[in-house]
Amino acid sequence: MTVTTSIHGMWSTRLAFILAATGSAVGLGNIWRFPYTAGEYGGGAFVLVYLACVATIGIPIMMAEIMLGRRGRQSPINTMRTLVSQGGHSPVWQLLGWMGILSGFLILSFYSVIAGWTLAYVFRAGSGIFDAIDATRAGAIFADLTSDPERLLAWHTIFMVLVVLVVARGVASGLEKAVRYLMPALFFLLLVMVLYAAQAGDFGGAMTYLFAPDFAEFQGKADEAILSAMGQAFFSLSLGMGAIMIYGSYLKQEASIARNTVIVAGMDTLVALLAGLAIFPIVFANGLAPDSGPGLIFQTLPIAFGEMPGGGLFGTLFFVLLVFAAWTSAISLLEPLVAWLVENLGFSRVRASVLGGLTVWLLGIACLLSLNLWADVRVFGKGFLDLFDFVTANVLLPLGGVLIAVFSGWLLARSSSLDELRMGDGLSYRLWRLLIRFVAPVAVSIVLLNAIGVLKLIGLG
Repeated sequence: MTVTTSIHGMWSTRLAFILAATGSAVGLGNIWRFPYTAGEYGGGAFVLVYLACVATIGIPIMMAEIMLGRRGRQSPINTMRTLVSQGGHSPVWQLLGWMGILSGFLILSFYSVIAGWTLAYVFRAGSGIFDAIDATRAGAIFADLTSDPERLLAWHTIFMVLVVLVVARGVASGLEKAVRYLMPALFFLLLVMVLYAAQAGDFGGAMTYLFAPDFAEFQGKADEAILSAMGQAFFSLSLGMGAIMIYGSYLKQEASIARNTVIVAGMDTLVALLAGLAIFPIVFANGLAPDSGPGLIFQTLPIAFGEMPGGGLFGTLFFVLLVFAAWTSAISLLEPLVAWLVENLGFSRVRASVLGGLTVWLLGIACLLSLNLWADVRVFGKGFLDLFDFVTANVLLPLGGVLIAVFSGWLLARSSSLDELRMGDGLSYRLWRLLIRFVAPVAVSIVLLNAIGVLKLIGLG
């Protein structure tokens, strides 16, 4: 196959790709969801199962998605159109590209609203408002923010402007330059928070909570825990939403897809574990609940920061960390849509970024209003933010993952995957092919069926 390059530009180095892909994978969910889920299902026992799921599900599908992106060198929609045409397959497979862009579009619309909360909390923490607050006051501060549509709109707008500014500058000057600064800064802040937690919090309790295997606790919820581990492994790597595919299209031909994927998956898992070591010593030292979900960030942790020495400074740094994590994920969500607008409508990069960002921003307004003025507006029993979250996380993303696995393992020519993966026709390639054809699609299908309630309906969930 003739080596091609993307019209949008290319990553200058493999490090740039690794930082960008890791930035896409590392988001708000890594900071709170993984740690408390691990503790809920036996700590170290869950971590072991999660790592096995990353190896057998996450890494094979990520390799496949990067491979498809590099093979097509276009937006997900046009990549799938090209690959389908070359292979003589049904045009229906083009829907895989459309699903990816739709998923990213819907996710970013509500993700930007939540990221706006983190921006707001940077300034709240810095102002000292959390000093000596109790649970009632912390809840009131959060409720006051989410019930005020004007303030939510302002923070949502600021965050989307930050995203558009990066994407509009292109691959080299925008995406790559941003992740070269943001990702090292994210890791630095995370390490600072871990060191602070080790000094000021119950670090031993956090280590036990996260890493001491409690097989009795795990066995008591084994089915539920394994499903949770499979879902976390898939979602935490940013798969099925077009972001990894478009980033793969900017990867140089000589770069090893397998090696880079393993590094990205490892860094993503490292961030999740470090986040646990940053958060839970603080939580345990203050006798707070570690399994309070989203409330852990915006209602539980502010209480802890308000009671601890240096809490104002380190609380501010923590929310800056969250902003960086959200920002790197958000630019990867907008990029597939912008690439499609440039390719198909002939827009300039700036015009496409502004139009795409504006459209996402408008949809985000519906999401933020669903928290207050439109709280009574329901579609299928859910507000807009909850509806978009449910549809993407429980339907579009896992379905996209299954289709990526099936297309890559069963429809894409074996010679094409050999050419892109550059692993040789040895044990490693055959193992990947086994996992992508049989293990990954079955596992993600189970996650999909469980998420939409089919397993519970037939008595298996």
